[in-house]
Amino acid sequence: MNLSLDLPDRLPNVSGDARRLQEVLQNLLDNAIQYTLPGGKIVLSAEAKNDEVIFTVSDTGIGIPQADQPRIFERFYRVDVARSREAGGTGLGLAIAKHLIEAHGGRIWVESEVGVGSKFHVSVPMFDAERAGARAPVSTASGARASRGSPPANS
Repeated sequence: MNLSLDLPDRLPNVSGDARRLQEVLQNLLDNAIQYTLPGGKIVLSAEAKNDEVIFTVSDTGIGIPQADQPRIFERFYRVDVARSREAGGTGLGLAIAKHLIEAHGGRIWVESEVGVGSKFHVSVPMFDAERAGARAPVSTASGARASRGSPPANS
């Protein structure tokens, strides 16, 4: 399996709780690893667009049927119950990721095709010093920044 990063030299600061944002990206990467066959490819990328930073986890995994895509962010929803049972997990990861991202004022969505792979996108608002008051941005693992002092998202 090939795991790579495609990040610009600099990304703007983002508003949020760095630990929670890392949790979301870790969940997406764990899922990509779990559902990508040996020899497959996974890429974590990021870009600044308008007033947000968009992180994308792309894989060449098994893909998600179009009919299931609207429901994958629901609690306990499993696309393939038999395969999910073998791989483990509770069916809560994407629901928690959605909750955390929405608590940060962002969005999460998927593009996927069975047999081709999936792209999970997460957008987070850029840090706005005027709205943040005295809070200072702190670094996340990806090189993006999150503002310290944002209310933690409840999970």
